[in-house]
Amino acid sequence: MKGIEMAKAYYEAYGKPMLENDFPDLLPLIAAGLFGEGSECLGYDDGISRDHDFEAGFCLFLPGEDIVDRRRAFELERAYAKLPKEFMGARRSMMAPVGGARRGVIRTSEFFINKVGSPDGALSLHAWLTLPEQSLLEATNGVVFYDGYGEITAIRQRLARYPEDVRRKKIAGHLLLMAQAGQYNYMRLLRHGETGAAQLAVTEFVRSATRVIFLLNGRYQPYYKWSFRALRELPKLSLSAELFEYLLTTDNESETAEEKYNVIEGVAADVIDELKEQGLSEAICGDLEKHAYSVNDGVRDSEIRNLHILAAI
Repeated sequence: MKGIEMAKAYYEAYGKPMLENDFPDLLPLIAAGLFGEGSECLGYDDGISRDHDFEAGFCLFLPGEDIVDRRRAFELERAYAKLPKEFMGARRSMMAPVGGARRGVIRTSEFFINKVGSPDGALSLHAWLTLPEQSLLEATNGVVFYDGYGEITAIRQRLARYPEDVRRKKIAGHLLLMAQAGQYNYMRLLRHGETGAAQLAVTEFVRSATRVIFLLNGRYQPYYKWSFRALRELPKLSLSAELFEYLLTTDNESETAEEKYNVIEGVAADVIDELKEQGLSEAICGDLEKHAYSVNDGVRDSEIRNLHILAAI
């Protein structure tokens, strides 16, 4: 059973009855679910995942102290701590004070401050441009089992996607890096005899192309160790994952290098087709750099548009 399924089963078996019987006054103010850090919050957990940071448990989110005071939060924390320590073969770790754990009773504001620097998910332009995608994903992944107050759902909806101008700015920057690393530098470095640097160029191309593909799908990219798995699940350009593995795992001898360059150009063509499909670029060519500047030109907010093209990278 996956971690999210286990968490929901644990909540239904013990958490929900505890809330209904002992905290009926708090029930309309609480949200319950499992999201944040950990492979289980992405549905990627397996037997190997259980060797660290895996536990039976769920999150109970509380609004601010003006609505639920410290005393009641502490009482709820104590009640949670008394729930069975083991469930379906998984043990529950010792709980930290309110707001200090990955599971258990957590203040909503503290959780989102920790993830995105904002208690209510309202982000500045600078934050949208610079926050790691992983942090945004951890604020919006997983599942909410129950949200009596509605606060958690509203915040997660606010953070669910990049504002369109920010998405375009990020796409533009990564397209430029794709062009520089893959279309321009890879073969040049090989001609210079710099095979190590050439492979670094391939790596940079794959890294930026992966970011572009997630952005074109309107999804946040997870931590690198889960990126390929998540990439294979995307509705658009998911087949690029196999091509990227080929680029990263093959040598740079002359025959292979020629094939790798053709793969790079093929990925570029597929990305350009999707840019056109979404109306993001007006350039008419196979040069990713020209498409990068065309995408940037389409940013409506002049403040964002006039930032350096790599400002959101």
